[in-house]
Amino acid sequence: MVELEQTVDTLKVEAEIGKLMTEASKLTAETAKLNAETMKLNAEAFKLQRESRWYPVIWATAFVGAVIGVARILH
Repeated sequence: MVELEQTVDTLKVEAEIGKLMTEASKLTAETAKLNAETMKLNAEAFKLQRESRWYPVIWATAFVGAVIGVARILH
């Protein structure tokens, strides 16, 4: 009887270990997914920072072009 109880307990423990291993695998996959998403967001942020450096140049060029255009019309 004691041996049967030990066998049942062993099976329960093994089943619990299996559940925990499955959960660990799911968490590992979720971590990999989140890491990939983080890398994608970092790349997008870098791209936006790089593009935003050119905005003052674009605005200055547009302003100079507008001033030259108005000067030609008025002259």
